[in-house]
Amino acid sequence: MTVPTLRIEPIDLRPQAMGALKTAFKEHGIEPIDLRHESAFRASNPEVPDFDAWFGFTPGKDFSSFVREMQQQAAGANLREGFVPATFLLAMVQDRVVGRVSIRHALNEQLLNLGGHIGYCVVPGERNKGYATEMLRQALDHCRHPLGLTRALVTCDETNAASRRVIEKNGGILEDMRDVPGAPRRMRYWIDL
Repeated sequence: MTVPTLRIEPIDLRPQAMGALKTAFKEHGIEPIDLRHESAFRASNPEVPDFDAWFGFTPGKDFSSFVREMQQQAAGANLREGFVPATFLLAMVQDRVVGRVSIRHALNEQLLNLGGHIGYCVVPGERNKGYATEMLRQALDHCRHPLGLTRALVTCDETNAASRRVIEKNGGILEDMRDVPGAPRRMRYWIDL
């Protein structure tokens, strides 16, 4: 089975402020999305069981406002309590959103223990096609450049065998497992960049 070409694209409204980021994405075959992707983004949303996977985007929310919020988060502006600067990316195949990636630029205590540098989600109807492995690979490239990280922490629930395989395929080395009250234990993997 051949996996279609996958590209991960950051949401962007201010090209002048994100010029260096766009250049870095283009070097890795990743292009920024813009408001013209609204219909594809909205079409993928009903398939995601928890809208928090899209960082609070709900069907009635104004797309341009959401884009601005994600861009502010990438710039480290107007962060909600407990949040760090993070780049929100969409994984696109042709004109469909097949998933999302969030790359946290730094780790706070919660992210160090549970969340890690990279979070990703594949739309349920697009799973088991190799997208998550490629999404994580491209996210790791982004961590190298432009962020300049030398290693990245990626975590998953111990019950999520598919995510565990994705992380290990991308070079993840298990450091430990940590308990999460009321949830499965989190496996913490470091990936050298």
